[in-house]
Amino acid sequence: MELSRTDHEIINGDHGPAAADALQLVLKFAEAAGAPRLLTCAGAHVDGCLHHGQASLDFVERFVALKGRVKVPTTLNVGSVDLIHPELFIGEAQLGAAGRRLMQAHVELGCTPSFTCAPSQTLLRPKFGDQLAWAESNAIVFANSVIGARTNRYGDFIDLACALTGRVPDYGLHRSENRRARAIVEIQGLEDAGSDQAGGIAVAAGLFTGKQCGDSIAAITGLPASTSKDDLKALGAAAASSGSVAMFHAVGFTPEAPDLKTATGGADVPVVARLGPKEISGILASLSTVKDGAGLTAVALGTPHFSLSEFERLMPMLALAPFAVPVYVNTGRHEWERLVADGRAQRLESAGVTVVVDTCTYVTSIIRDLSGAVMTNSGKWAYYAPGNLGVDVAFGTLADTLVSAKAGRVVRA
Repeated sequence: MELSRTDHEIINGDHGPAAADALQLVLKFAEAAGAPRLLTCAGAHVDGCLHHGQASLDFVERFVALKGRVKVPTTLNVGSVDLIHPELFIGEAQLGAAGRRLMQAHVELGCTPSFTCAPSQTLLRPKFGDQLAWAESNAIVFANSVIGARTNRYGDFIDLACALTGRVPDYGLHRSENRRARAIVEIQGLEDAGSDQAGGIAVAAGLFTGKQCGDSIAAITGLPASTSKDDLKALGAAAASSGSVAMFHAVGFTPEAPDLKTATGGADVPVVARLGPKEISGILASLSTVKDGAGLTAVALGTPHFSLSEFERLMPMLALAPFAVPVYVNTGRHEWERLVADGRAQRLESAGVTVVVDTCTYVTSIIRDLSGAVMTNSGKWAYYAPGNLGVDVAFGTLADTLVSAKAGRVVRA
């Protein structure tokens, strides 16, 4: 492997023992991946602050003991508890304490305490072409696809090692030739769908792409003209949940796909499916494990974390309050600070909406009552919650979820 002068300096301990130790991990990983060299890393997003056992904590505490500091701007993914609202956690006290310590230990290494699965919504949003070491599946897809930055699917431990060294292996999606579409998914007859429908269409396209394309990059054509960045975020989250997708091209929407020819690099690429209204409806129906009319015990929104524009859509719907069941919305600290500053946090609380920060309701114990079905507008939440929480799920639009929260049962707006 080609080593730069910086690499040799780190190995020799010139950047401290933590960086030297971490670089050994990066080099072993790069060797396994077949990377010929390391690249300068512009930023990292670390997923390892979600507690999965003592090994998670031991790994980070080692670097804290070595007085390590991250070398690049580094955001943190969701943790196991809401540090701003600790009273929301209803799990075992020992697990909560370990989760808090793990989150704090990452901050001691110089990471930004963002604790969000949507780091592109923070002030540390990367730029087109930036080489990154990002973990968290939906964040990776968004960075590659919607921003045009470059990262592979980095997992726990290697993401932090890259952050501590400022180096990332040169392979996979860091290279232009590996970022071209090798499959086409056509959406047909829905170009004029409105903004309330566009989110569901995006989720269905993502779920299908993940299941059918695996880790291949797909070019998706025919998305509604009303498709927003939040819809593309939902598409990527669904694709990463149902498959190993790390990147997609939404033709006419994403920066490396102004047209189909650019997305494919001019190659002859097969069309793997043509999805019309009937197919889209069928895919979305498969996300619900209960029928319309079923009773609800909660509504869960914000997976990935709600953006400020999504809160703008939600606020007028608070007129439906009081709600018959609790409504939980997951979001990041950046958004929470804005909500507090402009008074929207108080309005949400007055309407009976619980805003959850730093974590997510499908990975930790927050929702009080799981005896009945939970409704969501998130394809990712609907995909994972039955297995993670053992709960029935109903999927719908944002308007569907709030109307259903009012009724206490699954209804459609």
